[in-house]
Amino acid sequence: MNTLWDVVVIGGGPAGMMAAGRAAEKGRKVLLLEKNPGVGKKLLITGGGRCNVTNNKPEMRSMVTKYKGNDQFLFSAFSQFGVAQALEFFHTRGMPTKEENEGRIFPVSNKAKSVWDVLVKYMQEGKVQVQTGAAVSGIAVDAKTKSFEIKISAKGGSASGGKGGEKIIARSVIVATGGLSRPETGSTGEGFVWLKKLGHTIIDNDFALVPIALKDAWAKKLGGVVLNDIKISVFQNDQKQSSQIGKLLFTHFGISGPTVLVMSKEIGELLQYGEVAIMLDLFPKLDHGALKSKLQELLITQSNKKLKNVLGKLVPSALVAPLLALVKIDGETPNHSISHDARIALTTLLKALPLNVKGLLGADKAVISSGGVALEEVNFKTMQSRLVPNLYLVGDVLNIDRPTGGYSLQLCWTTGYVAGDNA
Repeated sequence: MNTLWDVVVIGGGPAGMMAAGRAAEKGRKVLLLEKNPGVGKKLLITGGGRCNVTNNKPEMRSMVTKYKGNDQFLFSAFSQFGVAQALEFFHTRGMPTKEENEGRIFPVSNKAKSVWDVLVKYMQEGKVQVQTGAAVSGIAVDAKTKSFEIKISAKGGSASGGKGGEKIIARSVIVATGGLSRPETGSTGEGFVWLKKLGHTIIDNDFALVPIALKDAWAKKLGGVVLNDIKISVFQNDQKQSSQIGKLLFTHFGISGPTVLVMSKEIGELLQYGEVAIMLDLFPKLDHGALKSKLQELLITQSNKKLKNVLGKLVPSALVAPLLALVKIDGETPNHSISHDARIALTTLLKALPLNVKGLLGADKAVISSGGVALEEVNFKTMQSRLVPNLYLVGDVLNIDRPTGGYSLQLCWTTGYVAGDNA
């Protein structure tokens, strides 16, 4: 494990995969480190699982102006690898695309896996070594050799079989660890910690957190009802996009609360691609069987009472009538007369209570500042740090605002390619 690598890429998302593939294509000996069991976890669920590859704005000036005041930084990088080059990259590798509303470009297959396949094959062609299960705990620069020492805190994966505590040596490092937008896919912001130690200025994320408006009339009648420690999952096209456990507050227009607000940005992005549903698990600590037993025990011990009068021991009383209406059970029924099928239906609903998203409340305010490394500290001709020689920064690590519609991934293709080309 004392191998000296020409380039080590930290992070196996879209920007990291592109960077690794390009550096290897130019003949460099490349190692990609990914802490997840596999690369491209976030890529596979982006755009509702369809993957909005880019936006059809091949004219560079019209494209870079979409990045909200950061166009002066991006001209150089986009002139090297812009929309036209990105589309050519995927087309020549056997992935046709199609254009939809507002210039959004998707794979003809409608599957993010098609994009993933192209990038993985690109890396394989260049003999990029991929080490999964590799959580980087820090980066240091050797004062004498000017090489980088990368510390791995977790057990290594497929490429090396390395163990926790190993050190990897590299001439150049590309940081592609992402921001803080999807922690469940590994974007937890640890890259910012290392970069700050190396002298970089990190701009804090400034999310515009907004409540969620719902279509469900019954939910809007529950204003003021609070659900604590529930699991909130977001779905699109029957595919789970993310989930978090936390607090939810019903309002006269839909739902709010700390956890809902944090998830609002992602929900807003998904709404660009179609319908979004939210599923509430009111008892995340109990599996279906355990919850069924808990309900049955309650019905037996209170067998002569009416169902509507005892269900309030499990859920807030205001929620009892809507739940019974949804499963079409008469709340006047004595507990000893509740059928087996009715118990199963009620248990299923408590584990998966569906809500249908109408939109964001005040969508005009749902704009985010991405946060990340201050752009003045990066040379966008090469994506190299202006503070640390041979350190390259790409994708969501950079403090660049962008709208939905393919602009995020195009930023990954552009910065990843330019960094890989120069590293």
